[in-house]
Amino acid sequence: MAQTTRPGLSHLSWPGAADLPPDVADSLLGPGAPFELGEEQVLGHAHTVFLRRPRTLRQALESQRGNAPDLPFLVSPERVWSYREAIEDIDALAVLLRERYGVGVGDRVAIVAANDAEYAILMWAVVTLGGIITSLNGWWTTPELDYGLELAAPTLVAGDARRLARLRDSSRAAALPVRRFDELRAQAREFAGRAPAPAASTEDTPAVIVFTSGTTGRPKGATLSHRNILGGTMFGRLRTALALALRPASAEPPSSSPPPQAGMLVSSPMFHVSGLAGIFITGTSTSSKLVFAPAGPWDPAVTMRLTAEHRITAWSGVPTQFWRILRHPDIETYDLRSLVSVGSGGAVFAPELVRALHDRFPGIALGNGYGMSETAGLGTQISGGPFLESPDSVGSPIPTTEIEIRGEGGEVVPAGEVGEIHLRSPSVFLGYWENPAATEEVLDGNRWYRTGDYGSVAGGRLYLHSRRRDLILRGGENIYPIEIENRLIEHPDIADVTVIGVDHAELGQEVKAFVVPRDGAVLTVEQVRTWCASTLARFKIPALVEFRASLPYTRTGKVLKNELEREERDRSRS
Repeated sequence: MAQTTRPGLSHLSWPGAADLPPDVADSLLGPGAPFELGEEQVLGHAHTVFLRRPRTLRQALESQRGNAPDLPFLVSPERVWSYREAIEDIDALAVLLRERYGVGVGDRVAIVAANDAEYAILMWAVVTLGGIITSLNGWWTTPELDYGLELAAPTLVAGDARRLARLRDSSRAAALPVRRFDELRAQAREFAGRAPAPAASTEDTPAVIVFTSGTTGRPKGATLSHRNILGGTMFGRLRTALALALRPASAEPPSSSPPPQAGMLVSSPMFHVSGLAGIFITGTSTSSKLVFAPAGPWDPAVTMRLTAEHRITAWSGVPTQFWRILRHPDIETYDLRSLVSVGSGGAVFAPELVRALHDRFPGIALGNGYGMSETAGLGTQISGGPFLESPDSVGSPIPTTEIEIRGEGGEVVPAGEVGEIHLRSPSVFLGYWENPAATEEVLDGNRWYRTGDYGSVAGGRLYLHSRRRDLILRGGENIYPIEIENRLIEHPDIADVTVIGVDHAELGQEVKAFVVPRDGAVLTVEQVRTWCASTLARFKIPALVEFRASLPYTRTGKVLKNELEREERDRSRS
């Protein structure tokens, strides 16, 4: 458990108490301490676990009702719920779901909606009963929604009016009760003041089905248990406890007034694991408040306005969103002094972005991490000084997690070599819903998860090189687009960029860069290539450069590389 590497090989685990002062290690991690680690069987395999952990999501939420009953928990444009008020509404809704719709342990409730506090309350009501939330993608078309309903076979479908309207012509939905959030809220008033009977849930009871992006075929339903998600709650609590224990006495504020309540904007869609984590983990790891923006696309001005209004302490997003905030013409007009941390997950920060964030917000902790739907968003983490030293890293494994880099034959490669990232922890998912063949492809006999991403380890940290689908194979050379993208974004006249591989008759693939110049800048293809040539090997220099006014993005801020690749294929056929 204390071992952090296998000498000479690409294997990492959490360093544990080795890097902590003895008194801090004893008080937090020692025998009988709140975060004591030990070994237990998880789904038939030995894993390192937190010994004093909540066993269900509801149990974790109950601890916050005792700790902070009257602090704000859910904040929408219409109203604010304290922890006590939210749990009262969760209970009434849970009784309704049980008595009128028959929802119990293992039953699925499908939700299709934009981010909303009522969405969060319904999610909590479902897991309180031991049911399984099936989060349907709010941007899906009717046929795609039909597919999700067919796969999950839910007992009930709920959501907002706009997205439920897409189900009017759905043959699958026609056979199911379909209810708007406001209809369920009105029905639940009948059960106000009642508490649901305790559910026969265990740690390994499924809690959520999160649909993968489906870039290589139809989306798969990654099934996460209570245990999977609660790993984030325990890590959040430990991280907060360590920050307090290691804080220098000189850093204590001179004022006796209490610090602001921790708060986060729920900006990532709640049908993605990052949004789900904001609901289930943030509110149960600390007594935090979750603030919901008005309906509509993500807007940097709205993010800054809500941050100032609600004294938001943490931003979580993707690099594109942070660039848009930093470059917003009105950034100086907002009071953003409540911010304590800015972080992301799974998207490598360009060093230039880290420098820009640090210059604009010198007093905050910057961080990044690595995880995916199949691990409840958990894996590695880096923040503070180490992140400023290694902005291109996604950090070290969090407690209970192991990382290995493996070659094509499944062997663990020497440290420093690039290979496929494998991850093992109690937060690795149960499998893909009703798809054992797909599950077997990514989970081996010891429950190591094959991520499909390429990376390397050095100095006890993981470096993400490329998603498997993004890897460019040029004449026998592996090219990782992120390295080229990071070089290009540092150019003073480049506002945005992405890199893909395009077909080539002799080389297999060639490198193409899509470049968005800054306003007013004039760039040539040769200038772009020369900029790359000063730091990159010749075979990595883009052979093709296309200038654009903007790049296509998802609503979560990820570049739609598959759309650009499709354009290239269509162009080559014409």
